[in-house]
Amino acid sequence: MSDKIPNMDFDADEVIENFKSKIKWPSGDDVEVVVTPPKVGLKVLLSCVLTLIAGAALYYANFPALNPKSSELYLFVIALIVIFCAIFYWLIGARKKVERKEYAKRKSVIPLIMVGVIILVMLVGWLVGATLFRAKAYSNIMQVTNSSYAEDFENVKYDEVPRLDATTAKVLADQQLGYLDEYMSQYVVTLNSTQINYKGTPVRVAYLEYADVFRWLSNTKDGLPAYMLIDLVSQKVQVVNCVEKFGEGIKYSPTELFNEKLLRHLRFQYPTALLDIPNFEIDDDAHPYWITAVLDKTIGLFGGTDVKGVIITDALNGESEYYSIDTVRTDESLNWIDVVYSERLVLEQYNYHGRLSNGFWNSVFFRKDVNVASTGSGNIALDDDVWVYTGVTSSESDSSNFGFILCNQRTKETRYYKNGGATETSAQESARDAVQNYGYRAIFPILLDIEGQPTYFMSLYGDSYTVKGYALVNLDDKTIVGTGLLDVEKSDAKALNAAVTNYIDALKDKGKVDESADAEDYKVDETESGDTAENTDAENTENPQPADTAEEQTVTGEITDIKSSVNDGNTVYYLQVNGTYYYIKVADQMEVLLLAKGDTVTITFDKADGSFLPAKTVTKQ
Repeated sequence: MSDKIPNMDFDADEVIENFKSKIKWPSGDDVEVVVTPPKVGLKVLLSCVLTLIAGAALYYANFPALNPKSSELYLFVIALIVIFCAIFYWLIGARKKVERKEYAKRKSVIPLIMVGVIILVMLVGWLVGATLFRAKAYSNIMQVTNSSYAEDFENVKYDEVPRLDATTAKVLADQQLGYLDEYMSQYVVTLNSTQINYKGTPVRVAYLEYADVFRWLSNTKDGLPAYMLIDLVSQKVQVVNCVEKFGEGIKYSPTELFNEKLLRHLRFQYPTALLDIPNFEIDDDAHPYWITAVLDKTIGLFGGTDVKGVIITDALNGESEYYSIDTVRTDESLNWIDVVYSERLVLEQYNYHGRLSNGFWNSVFFRKDVNVASTGSGNIALDDDVWVYTGVTSSESDSSNFGFILCNQRTKETRYYKNGGATETSAQESARDAVQNYGYRAIFPILLDIEGQPTYFMSLYGDSYTVKGYALVNLDDKTIVGTGLLDVEKSDAKALNAAVTNYIDALKDKGKVDESADAEDYKVDETESGDTAENTDAENTENPQPADTAEEQTVTGEITDIKSSVNDGNTVYYLQVNGTYYYIKVADQMEVLLLAKGDTVTITFDKADGSFLPAKTVTKQ
C-alpha cells in the first residue's frame, strides 16, 4: 500500500456547478409531453357550473340587455369566457404543474377564437354604422322644418316662462325639505329633476333619495314617502306626500337596491329592451310614474340611436306597460307624458343633421352649410308640451347664432327659426355685466318676443343659487339689456316689471322700436303673488310657521350659516345662530343684506319651538 496521501486540491463549489451543468431541469417551454389532468370531464362540468353562478351574479349587478344591438351584451359574453378559462385553469392545478399549464394553454385556443369572433362582429357592426359610410342616414334621423318665430311665440308671455333651472330649483327643494323634520335627516333631493307641464304650469318634479345606506335599511320597506313639486314661475315648492295621498310610498326608484332598483326591475320585465335613463313624471292627478324610452339602433349594429317606444312604470307598485312611439304621439290619453326624448339625444340627432346633410367629407374639409347646436340648452312650454331650446351656430363655434331650434321632447317634432344674433352664452355675459356690482350670474336664457324683438329672458342668481332678479337681452344687439332686481324692487312682480320697463326704454334709445311701445302691455299685476300652482291637486305643504306667543325673547351669537330664498316674491334670509335658523324678509329689514358669516348679532323673536323661527329684528353687534 502506498504511503502517499491522495491529492485533495479541488474546489467543492466547482464540482457542484459541474454536476448541475450535466443535469438540467426542463422549463415550461421545454415540455413537449402534455399530460391530461385526472377527471378532466368533471372539472369542465364544475367550471361551467361555477361560471354560470358567477355570470348570474355579474348579470344581476350589471343587467345588460339581451339584445344583439347592445355592446354591453358582447362584453358580458367575453367576461363569461374569461371567467370560465380562469376557473378551469385553477381547477386543473395549472398554477403548480407545468405539464397541466401546457394542457390549459392548448385548450384555450377555442375560447380565444370565440373572443376574436365576438370582437370581429363588434368591429364590423361598428364599421357598417360609421358616419364615414352612412352620413346620409345619420342626417335623416331627425327631420327639421322651418317655422315662423312671430307666429309660434305670439302667445308666449315672459311672465309665464320658467324662472328657475334645474340647479336653482333643487336649491329651493332642498330648503323646503329642510323645514320638515321627519324627512330632512332621512332623505335628500335628487339632482335628476324633470321639467314638465302640470295643468298648464311649467314645473319640475324631483324624487327623493335615501341619505345613505343606513337610511335605506330603515326606510326601504315603506319606500320613498314623497316627492317635490317646484313651480318654475311662482317659485313655490310643494312636498307631495304619496303615503297620505295614494296610500303607499314610491317603492321603485333609482335610489333603491336589489329588485326594487328601477332599471333592474325594468330589465327583468323587458330583458331585450335597450333602456334610456328613466324620467320621473306625474299625471294630472299628481300620481308618480317613471317614463323610460326604449331605444333602437337604426344604423349598423350600434349607430343611429332613436326611440321606438316608451315604458310607463307606476312608481308606487312597479306595474309597467309598453307603448310604441307612434301611440305616444297620437293617443290623447298619453298627452300628460312630456319627456320621452332626452335633451342629450335630440341635440345629438340635430348635430348629425347639421353636420352631415351634405356628406361626411364636407363636414371635415369644405364645411358648406355645416352647423351645430350651440353650447347649452333650455326648456320652454309651448302647445302644452315641453320643448328643448338651443341656438344654432357654425361648426367653428362662432360667438353668434344664425338661428335656433325647438324640439318637442314627446314627439321629436323639430322646428328651425332663422333668427340670428348673440349666442346664449354671450347673452348671459351681457346680463352678468349689467349687474356686475352684485356679482350675480344668469341661468340659461329663453328666447321670447317683446315688441316684435327676439329677446333673451333669464333669471339672475347669487352664490346661494336663489333668484335675485331678472334680465332681458336683445338677440340682435346684446348691448340692449334691461334688468330688475329683487333687492331693489322688494318683490318678484316689481322686479319683472322693472326689467321689462328698462328693456323697452333701451330699445327706444337704440331705435329698435318707436316711442309708441309701452311697457304697460307687458307688466304683471304687482298685487298678485304669482302662485299659479295653487290650483293644482298636489298636496300643498307650506313652510311650517311656529305658533306665536306673547313672550318675546332675544338671542345673541355668531352667525354660522346664511341662506336665502324667494318666497311669494319676497327675499328671505335665514341666519343660523346657536344651531337654530332665524328667518326675516329683506323688505322688513334691509340691514340683513350686509351680514356675513362670523358676524355677531342679536335677534329678537317670539318664543316658540322648532329649528326655523321667524325673527322680528336682527341687530349687528
